[in-house]
Amino acid sequence: MEYFKDKVIIVTGASSGIGLASARLFGSLGAKVVMAARRLDKLMELAPSVADEDHVLCVKCDVSSEEDCKALVEAAVERFGGLDILVNNAGLSMRAMFKDLDLKVIHSLMDVNFWGTVNCTKYALPYLLERKGQVVGVISIAGYSALPARTGYSSSKYAIRGFLDTIRIEHLKDGLNVLVFAPGYTSSNVRNAALTADGSAQGETPLDEGKLMSAEKCAKHLAKALRKRKSECILTGLGKATVLAHRLFPRLTDKLTYKFIAREANSPFK
Repeated sequence: MEYFKDKVIIVTGASSGIGLASARLFGSLGAKVVMAARRLDKLMELAPSVADEDHVLCVKCDVSSEEDCKALVEAAVERFGGLDILVNNAGLSMRAMFKDLDLKVIHSLMDVNFWGTVNCTKYALPYLLERKGQVVGVISIAGYSALPARTGYSSSKYAIRGFLDTIRIEHLKDGLNVLVFAPGYTSSNVRNAALTADGSAQGETPLDEGKLMSAEKCAKHLAKALRKRKSECILTGLGKATVLAHRLFPRLTDKLTYKFIAREANSPFK
């Protein structure tokens, strides 16, 4: 895709999963990639697989920190002279019933997922407007149809969608494109790192990761949506069916979702 050649792209959560796969794809297409994550050593180790040293920049960034997000954008602009695309991908998940949950878990998810998107977008926006660029929020089908035992996750993804939809309308005449990107279940480390009721990491996934969409395939869908400057991209047949069913038959969707989650390994319902 010639579209990405020499474009400056920030990817948060770039040390694994969809973020890393996207960074590698953008790098292979000639983009100048800014990789952001909390572990700089991990980013530096991965950077050679993304692009040559003239086309990649690694920045340590905790997206829940407004100061870190500001420094991330400033580092990207200082190194590459501007910004074309911001991919808000950094995120946390969780798995626990709300009745059992320490509220610090929801605070953590909102800080990273929602406020991370807000923080990065705030400081990137002036530069994106200069180039009529694009801002992306990687949400989830859970940002359209809620998942039980993921109250903090679904809430944060709904909030991101509302935030980005509003930004899109505010800049309808400015040339800014705002993309809400909603993968279905994608193979990644997000479920292993998901927080449990007390805030500790789950440590293992309840799903068969080998049967899920690969992060690399998901990244290709993201690149295609960016190239077409789409405002929304919902992935997988199940994901599209779930979003439509939630709009048309919400009570039925609640029952089907309950049954689906109840079948998970070590389901919180059991």
